[in-house]
Amino acid sequence: MATTVVDHPGGPLGPPGSTPRGVPTGRAPGARLKLRNALIGWTFILPNFLGFAVITLVPVLTLFYISLTNSNIFGTATFIGLENYVKLGSDKSFHTALLNTFYYAGVHIPLTVVVSLSLALLLNRKMRGAAFFRTVAFFPYITSIVAIAVVWNMLFSPEFGPINQFLGLFTDGDLPGWTVDKDWAMPAVIIVGTWRDMGYYMLLFLAGLQTVPAELHEAARVDGASSWQRFLNVTLPCLRPTMFFVTVMITIASFKVFDLILVMTEGGPGQSTLVLSQYIYTKGFVQFQFGYASAVAVVLFFICILVTVVQFLYNKRKEA
Repeated sequence: MATTVVDHPGGPLGPPGSTPRGVPTGRAPGARLKLRNALIGWTFILPNFLGFAVITLVPVLTLFYISLTNSNIFGTATFIGLENYVKLGSDKSFHTALLNTFYYAGVHIPLTVVVSLSLALLLNRKMRGAAFFRTVAFFPYITSIVAIAVVWNMLFSPEFGPINQFLGLFTDGDLPGWTVDKDWAMPAVIIVGTWRDMGYYMLLFLAGLQTVPAELHEAARVDGASSWQRFLNVTLPCLRPTMFFVTVMITIASFKVFDLILVMTEGGPGQSTLVLSQYIYTKGFVQFQFGYASAVAVVLFFICILVTVVQFLYNKRKEA
C-alpha cells in the first residue's frame, strides 16, 4: 500500500519567508510582557513627574537662569554672568545670614532629634492617657505660626513675661532679654522651633518604635542588659532608617527656616536672627532685586543638596 506524502508550500521548513521551527526569532519570550509592564509603570509615574516638572523642575531651572541676570521689576533683565555670585563674596549681610542659618540648624537639629525621640520613648509605653499626650505634643505643629509667635513673644517679654518671672525666683541677676536682645534672640527662636516641630517628629519615631521586635528586648533583658544598654544596642540600631529620614527632614527644614523668624523677630534685633530664607525674601520681594535674590537662593539650594548627600553617604557607610 503506497503512502502519499503531501508537501507544504516552501518545503518541510514552512512557507517561504517564515522562520523555521526551532530557530530563535531574536526577541526574548517575555519581551512583550516586559514592555507592557514598563508602559504601565510609566503611566503611573507620568502624572507625578509632570507635576514635579511644572511645580519644581521648571522653576528651579528658571531660578538658575535668573541668578545670572540683573532681573528686577524695572526694565528688562540683562545677562551678567556670575556677577551676582561675585557680589556675594563682599556682602556682609549675606555672610551674617549664612552664619545665622548654620547657627540655627546646628542647634535646632540635634535638639529636636533628642527631644522628639525622648517623647516617643516616653509615650511608647503602655500608660494611661498616652493617646491624649501624643495629641497634645502634636498640636503645636498644626497651629497657626502667627498665633504661636504672638503667644511666645508674650511669654518671652523681658519685663512682664512669665518665663522671666519664673527665672527671677532663682536669681537676682540680669534676666535674658530674649527676642529684644541680640544675644538671646536666636536661642529664643530655636526654643520655639523645637517646641513646634517636636510633635511631628515624635510621631515618626513612634512609628519606628512600633517596628522594633519585642523579642530582641526580651533576649537582651535575659542576658542582663540594662535599660540604657538595650536602648543603645537594640532600639537605636532598629531605628536607623527612621533616624535617617527624620534627620534629613529636620536638616532641610532647619536650613529653610523662614516663617517662624519672620513673625517672631523679623531678623532682628539688628541682624542677629537674619537667615538666608529671609534675606532672599527681603532682596526679592522688598527690594525687588530678583537676580541677586535668585543667586542667594541657588547658594541655599546647594547647601541643602550638599548636606543631604553627606547624610546619605554617612548612612550608607553605617549600613555597610
